[in-house]
Amino acid sequence: MTKKLKRPEVLAPAGTLEKLKVAIRYGADAVYIGGQAYGLRSRAGNFTFEEMEEGIQFAREHGAKVYVAANMVTHEGDEEGAGAWFRKLRDIGIAAVIVSDPALIMIAATEAPGLEIHLSTQASATNYETLEFWKNLGLTRVVLAREVSMAELAEIRQRTDVEIEAFVHGAMCISYSGRCTLSNHMSMRDANRGGCSQSCRWKYDLYDMPFGRERRSLKGEIPEEFSMSAVDMSMIDHIPDMIENGVDSLKIEGRMKSIHYVSTVSNCYKAAVDAYLESPEKFEAIKQDLVDEMWKVAQRELATGFYYGTPTENEQLFGARRKIPEYKFVAEVVAYDPQKKLATIRQRNVINEGDQVEFYGPHFRHFETKIKNLRDAQGQKIERAPKPMELLTIDLDQPVYPGDMVRGLKEGLINLYQEDGSSLTIRA
Repeated sequence: MTKKLKRPEVLAPAGTLEKLKVAIRYGADAVYIGGQAYGLRSRAGNFTFEEMEEGIQFAREHGAKVYVAANMVTHEGDEEGAGAWFRKLRDIGIAAVIVSDPALIMIAATEAPGLEIHLSTQASATNYETLEFWKNLGLTRVVLAREVSMAELAEIRQRTDVEIEAFVHGAMCISYSGRCTLSNHMSMRDANRGGCSQSCRWKYDLYDMPFGRERRSLKGEIPEEFSMSAVDMSMIDHIPDMIENGVDSLKIEGRMKSIHYVSTVSNCYKAAVDAYLESPEKFEAIKQDLVDEMWKVAQRELATGFYYGTPTENEQLFGARRKIPEYKFVAEVVAYDPQKKLATIRQRNVINEGDQVEFYGPHFRHFETKIKNLRDAQGQKIERAPKPMELLTIDLDQPVYPGDMVRGLKEGLINLYQEDGSSLTIRA
């Protein structure tokens, strides 16, 4: 008898209302956002209640959900007003809140009954007993710690029926489930109350420190300064393992990323899920296309985190980059006239007449073409469009749709490792 596989939710980040709508259009079944309190991304475009209501309405029209991250570690006084805030979220239709601090969990549960509560990854859930503990307190879903292996995930799934949300793409924290105080010490910004300055990604001197003698800087004697930064996670080619092991929600990190990033990554994970549930053969047929597509957006190098073993020095950001994205986001489609075969686009980066570009849209639609008959908003023929957000028109034989995106090849250098470990520089 064939095992019935559950379709996992594709959960995308949404730092702004625009990103929320883009993520849902490009395949996200749910998005998570930040409000103006209790979150961990103080510099993200955190939502007002009015923006939340507009986002919820848009999500409902597309069969999607909106969650709110309220995952800060509260100090005395931080929890004031939380009860009223959670009630407001419940009343405007937020599907769930993502919380780590037991005080906020208690407040949400007692003062906003009916509001679903998910446990944040900040709480470091790494075993099924922990999931059962939170289930007994009324939580319906747990976001696993990023340090959980695939074997551990499989055992957790076998031993509990709590919904499992697991990260599949985005930044990895060098500390344990994000619980870090480097930023507090180095820039007096509280990482666990929304102010992280990402001190782990800074570059540091290395020192020789012989016992009983003066330390000596090794600057100039080593290839580059030291950082504590990990490469990003990507599980796009391992989606079968996530589905087979019963993950309920595939979480993408990046509330501060661009609409180019959000659209591309949401599109890829939706396509991966659809393909594998249709058949393993269909997934294998498009797997390399998905991997290649992911490399068209700005990100760090990629690895699989802790899922298949403890990361090594190869999963740290050190030395020459082995691969960098070759594309830049240049425009989005505003309208298309099929009679005139004319596309109106909103420029996001410099566009030149004759540029080779790729159009892409939801449901993994792609095609390449050249910019032809570039005109400004007044209809004047131009050779170059350098002004951000300018409305332009181009001739286009193939139909496109509002919300489709346009990307072009970057100019610059790519550093690659050769087999002997030395670096090779080629022009993009």
